Amino acid sequence: MSTRKGKKGLRDVPIFYTQKKRKHGICLTDIAWEALNELAHQQDVSVSEFIERWARAEIGKNSVTLQND
Repeated sequence: MSTRKGKKGLRDVPIFYTQKKRKHGICLTDIAWEALNELAHQQDVSVSEFIERWARAEIGKNSVTLQND
């Protein structure tokens, strides 16, 4: 698990990825949100980071490439 320990956060400078995260909106049912929240909590990350990791894993499985990463 990656943590920020030893890494100082600077404005507009990504820590874990080559790109800075931006806000995006999604709509979920309460059940889905609660499940994501629990799964993220188990991994000691935010829901945003949990979704990022899940999406990147899916991208890797499907051989879809990320731009600039």
